[in-house]
Amino acid sequence: MADSMNVEGFKELAENLKKLGPRLAKNGLRAATSAGAALIRNEARNLAPVDTGEMKRDIQIKREREVRGGELVTASYSVYTRGGKKSRLSGKARNVDKDSFYWKFVEFGTAKMPAQPFMRPAFDAKKVAAVEAIGEKLDERIQAHAADLGRGQ
Repeated sequence: MADSMNVEGFKELAENLKKLGPRLAKNGLRAATSAGAALIRNEARNLAPVDTGEMKRDIQIKREREVRGGELVTASYSVYTRGGKKSRLSGKARNVDKDSFYWKFVEFGTAKMPAQPFMRPAFDAKKVAAVEAIGEKLDERIQAHAADLGRGQ
C-alpha cells in the first residue's frame, strides 16, 4: 500500500529554474523535495511505537530517479521503513539480526495484534507542511542564487 502525494507544476518549475542555471534547477529541487520528505520521515519516527528503537531508526528517505535517454525524467523521494539489514556486534553476540521487517505487522496489525499505524498518520499529518517546506526551501535557494548573481558569481 504505497500512498503518495503528487504536486503538479514541478516540470514547469524545473524549466523556469533552468533559465536561472542548471545547478539551481538540479540542486534546488533536490534540496526542496528532500526537506518535505524529511518532515514526513520525522513525524513517522515520532509516531512509531517504541520497541527496541530499531524500527524508528529504520524509517528512512530514499531518492528515486528515472532517466530516459540520458535525461532526468522524474525525481522523487520516498519515506519507507528499511528491512533486511543485518548488523554484526562484537563480543558475545554474533550476527544479531536487527531487521525491522516486522514494521508492517505494527502498521497494519495481525490476527492477534491490533494495528498501531504510524506511517499513514505521519503522511496525513505532514503532507501540507511538506509542500510548504518544499516552497520555503526552494525560495531560500532562489534567493541565495539571486544574491550570488548580484555579486557577479
